[in-house]
Amino acid sequence: MPKTRPPYSTVFRQQMVDLVHAGRRPEDLAKEFEPTAQTIYNWVAQAERNAGTRHDGLTSAERQELTRLRRENRQLRGRYLQKPRLGSPGRPTRCPTRVRIHEGEPGPLSAFHHGPAA
Repeated sequence: MPKTRPPYSTVFRQQMVDLVHAGRRPEDLAKEFEPTAQTIYNWVAQAERNAGTRHDGLTSAERQELTRLRRENRQLRGRYLQKPRLGSPGRPTRCPTRVRIHEGEPGPLSAFHHGPAA
């Protein structure tokens, strides 16, 4: 089972990004500190997207907005696509009377029935 750990702090991530921008290699930083070189590369790429120097993905603000909109969409779909419950306010209720439409059965429409077609 994979190990899980709390996320790295924003300050720590920024320090790693600053060290890479100062000329340190992510592989060397990975040996010295805990995160992998790939993780450090990802942090650098995200920092460059946020700064506007890289355009191959979403900025952190755009990613947060997308997450918020997806959550809101999921909640709205859940609210409006549920099956209506009978008897709930604003929901349809059962019809209190049965309408008989078969020939010869007494009911509200039997007065309009004129017999079989000739």
